[in-house]
Amino acid sequence: MKRFILESTAIVAVELIKLVRDPTEVISRAVQPVLWLVVFGQVLAQARGIHTGQLNYLDFITPGILAQSVLFSAIFYGIAIIWERDLGVVHKLLVSPALRSSLVFGKAFAAGFRGVLQAIVIYIVALALHVSIRLDPLAIVAVLASVMLGSAIFSTFSLIIACIVKTRERFMGIGQLLTMPMFFASNAIYPLDLMPGWLRVIAQINPLTYLIDALRGLMIKGGEVVHGYLVDFSVMLAVFSLLLFVAVRLYPKLAE
Repeated sequence: MKRFILESTAIVAVELIKLVRDPTEVISRAVQPVLWLVVFGQVLAQARGIHTGQLNYLDFITPGILAQSVLFSAIFYGIAIIWERDLGVVHKLLVSPALRSSLVFGKAFAAGFRGVLQAIVIYIVALALHVSIRLDPLAIVAVLASVMLGSAIFSTFSLIIACIVKTRERFMGIGQLLTMPMFFASNAIYPLDLMPGWLRVIAQINPLTYLIDALRGLMIKGGEVVHGYLVDFSVMLAVFSLLLFVAVRLYPKLAE
């Protein structure tokens, strides 16, 4: 266990150094959720066409936009893995004595810090728009933990895709194909009750739904948790464990 922690920490440190030296990607990806909140959220808040219970629409959509930001940032994390393969970095890591599980877990954990930066941006914008944000320290810590777990899930999923397709062109196509369906087949911008039955079934097996459900209760004053925190975090941890297992098995094949 000590070896696993040390090796994972080393991978996280390397990824954070890369992020500090070139924060362009994080900054550019922060623009889209800001536009969703400032434009899309405020327009539909005026329309009042979607029933969101006791919450106004802007309060309701804010956790969904944060989850969208996490998804969109993490799902393209695999493109960096393909770049590393092309540069020979993956080969060097695989011939090292490091555990494969620590390599994959370290990258997944490092992706969580990108999600934390996105969360900070969303918090600032939401406060400027007078969203009913919970500011007690325990709630903020829980939100950041949820964001890191969500980022780990989708970045690991992204790594699996990268290991399968192995080329940047194919990866970009599949990434674009998956992101919007996952976003719209969730409770990000409308409640589950408004969905037709077939879409609700898809939403119930979409891990993004459980991330948003937890964020809505933790982040917003009066936010309703549909599934309960225990179910939300249990599902997310189970999905991450499964994806981590698959990614550890596939990661060596990326170098082939």
